[in-house]
Amino acid sequence: MKALILVGGFGTRLRPLTLSFPKPLVDFANKPMILHQIEALKAIGVDEVILAINYEPEQLLVMTNLGIKITCSQETEPLGTAGPLALARDKLVDGSGQPFFVLNSDVISEYPLEEFIAFHNAHGGEASIMVTKVDEPSKYGVLVMEEATGKVERFVEKPKLYVGNKINAGIYLLNPSVLDQIELRPTSIEKEIFPQIAEAEKLYAMVLPGFWMDIGQPRDYIIGLRLYLDSLRKKTPSKLANGPHIVGNVLVDETAEIGDGCLIGPDVAIGRDCVIESGVRLSRCTVMRGAHVKRYSCVSSSIIGWHSTVGQWARVENMSILGKNVNLYDEIYCNGGVVLHNKEIKSDIMKPDIVM
Repeated sequence: MKALILVGGFGTRLRPLTLSFPKPLVDFANKPMILHQIEALKAIGVDEVILAINYEPEQLLVMTNLGIKITCSQETEPLGTAGPLALARDKLVDGSGQPFFVLNSDVISEYPLEEFIAFHNAHGGEASIMVTKVDEPSKYGVLVMEEATGKVERFVEKPKLYVGNKINAGIYLLNPSVLDQIELRPTSIEKEIFPQIAEAEKLYAMVLPGFWMDIGQPRDYIIGLRLYLDSLRKKTPSKLANGPHIVGNVLVDETAEIGDGCLIGPDVAIGRDCVIESGVRLSRCTVMRGAHVKRYSCVSSSIIGWHSTVGQWARVENMSILGKNVNLYDEIYCNGGVVLHNKEIKSDIMKPDIVM
């Protein structure tokens, strides 16, 4: 069985992190974003993953020792969300007639892929979409479906009147025949292809159990981390840290060093080879591989990039993002600062700003 992951463009919403690595290789919960998806696909028997990209295939192809075949399909121009399927047609169609997965690379969830396959095989249609329920459907394109069967009736873009609360979750299972409806040109699968299939009464939707989040921008990344750690607590709590210095759900790589008198959590991920000195306070944040947080500093609702340093008695908060190899000096206050890689910060950032 095969899968195609829509990796897409330059990840501008997650800059400055994506200036150092392609978005799929940005760490989320201590592993590259895309690795969460690849591991879930491998676990249910997918043997080849095609990465639909438009830049830097060399960096992405480093993931070759995962026990699953990974290839790239590279666009020479942006092709939207359906065009990449036409481009990768020869890689996706192998004559077996088996359906294939399509995933948006920004999506994090519990990936109930076995249940999704069973759902797809049972309804006998041409395509299946996973959908998730949202509190404010007026912000999204809403999918209207038969509750009993899951058959999709129509799509309504940002409805002013309530028509439903289910939106596309960015995980699909498609029969090879769907490729016959997609031309090799910039095309939207959501706005052009799926409405056609729905009109032919061959599109079905399964409500995604568990959590879901598109983590393609910083605020949603932090929310997604909380949801992911909540899921770990329910399913595999042994993966989470515990002890008198831990509050709530915290994920700590075994190579990280944590000093005395710290208070860490809730909703924190500390990556490989990190050093957290004594008396540090961390909450609702990610500290990526090789970062160093010095004593008595405080980091909340922020992302500390690879090999960056937070000086002692510093305070980092309000969706601050330090890119790779940033040095924040002692006693600095960073309030919503977005700091590009390799910078030294010697004065306070008092209000949200970009430091280039």
